[in-house]
Amino acid sequence: METSSKILSADTLSAWRQRMRVEGRRVVVTNGCFDLLHAGHVAYLESARSEGDVLLVGLNGDDSVRQLKGPSRPLNPEEDRARVLAALECVGAVVVFPEKRAVRFLSASTPDIYVKGGDYTLETLDQEERRAVESGGGRIVFIPFLQGRSTTGIVAKIRTL
Repeated sequence: METSSKILSADTLSAWRQRMRVEGRRVVVTNGCFDLLHAGHVAYLESARSEGDVLLVGLNGDDSVRQLKGPSRPLNPEEDRARVLAALECVGAVVVFPEKRAVRFLSASTPDIYVKGGDYTLETLDQEERRAVESGGGRIVFIPFLQGRSTTGIVAKIRTL
């Protein structure tokens, strides 16, 4: 499959999601910045994909990454980050969303399973995101991270060189 065909717009997400329903596929959704893809991301995404039939990744747009990570981020623009994610075999589709929080994206994608990293719990997860998932009938799964793997850590290491 052509990488670019796996990158959906907010306008095409609904039709894609409906097609997955018609095909009887369980959609797993996760989201994040994925600024500098590393082994921890790949392990996390592969594990998320194993929870269902197809993995949809919501990608924070550039402005929201700056709000979350600071003015020096993202290192890579959203178009590049989306293309790299879409090139991964475990990723079925990618949607860039502009907001800091994924509430609207989650409401539109209606995940069967919503995956977050093990640094979250049901209590620390954004409660609007939680309601968006649960109101659509989805369940939430937490997957542990690979220790010592983070974009922030890589950036810090590069700065010491």
